Amino acid sequence: MVIGSIGWLSLASMVVAQMLKPFFSAQREGRRALARVLDTGGMPSSHTALVTTLTLSIYAREGGDSVLFSISLIFSLYFVFEATGLRQEVGHQARVLNEMMDELFVQHQVQPRELTELVGHTWWEVLGGAVVGTAVFLLGRGWI
Repeated sequence: MVIGSIGWLSLASMVVAQMLKPFFSAQREGRRALARVLDTGGMPSSHTALVTTLTLSIYAREGGDSVLFSISLIFSLYFVFEATGLRQEVGHQARVLNEMMDELFVQHQVQPRELTELVGHTWWEVLGGAVVGTAVFLLGRGWI
């Protein structure tokens, strides 16, 4: 399987966003959080960075009236809305379930298993991902 330059640039955008997460997390939480490199959710959205770079790269190569660009744009917008909508709700539900399990543990000595709460993105995190994706596209557009 061969991944073209657009694919590599898009994957690079995702990696850059993931590498930035510990810095934003440390700034917000006041402590080092190197493990955030492997987490979903958080600032910036690596999902958004990837699809932003992908869509801009296809636009640059194929033009705005191409079928491939249209497909990429529609799927990218859907992808971003899913990351902020459905996945954000899953995170809220996990938070509530974790609180319920904590109460159950105290009352009945049940061993809780924590659910991951940070699975979705806020709109600010999506905007951060779009900025990273655009920056990576601008830096690497000579390769596409």
